[in-house]
Amino acid sequence: MAAAAAAAPAAAVVRRMKLGSQGMEVSAQGLGCMGMSAVYGERKPEADMVALVRHAVAAGVTFLDTSDVYGPHTNEVLVGKAVAAAAATEEEVQVQVATKFGITPAWEVRGDPAYVRAACEGSLRRLGVGCIDLYYQHRIDSTVPVEITVRAADHEILCIVL
Repeated sequence: MAAAAAAAPAAAVVRRMKLGSQGMEVSAQGLGCMGMSAVYGERKPEADMVALVRHAVAAGVTFLDTSDVYGPHTNEVLVGKAVAAAAATEEEVQVQVATKFGITPAWEVRGDPAYVRAACEGSLRRLGVGCIDLYYQHRIDSTVPVEITVRAADHEILCIVL
């Protein structure tokens, strides 16, 4: 008589944790999305990358990291599409997206209010969200006091990190 087939292992559960002191809860494992948009070699097929994010979210990895400078801009568009696709298929899944500002497509470091507001509005539009969960400064602009940079980024953001 053949041995009984082993039962399929239970799906792994990704632990959740508090991030900072503001009460945000994220998956302990995040997914860095930079390499999905041509930073490491050629641009990957969008459908494959959306499927990868959907798979990660289905597995419990709900903390995604991107930046406006990746692509530039194309990575945020990709992450926005992937989050929308995951939300459409995964019931009651809360995905947290972190994105960054502070480096322009010309690789200039900026933290002035006009740039920060424009960067935030662009990220919101590209991600297709009404609020950025975690927004942080990729590089500090030493010519602008950090308090001025932070005040410029105080809308549509749950948490800002410097």
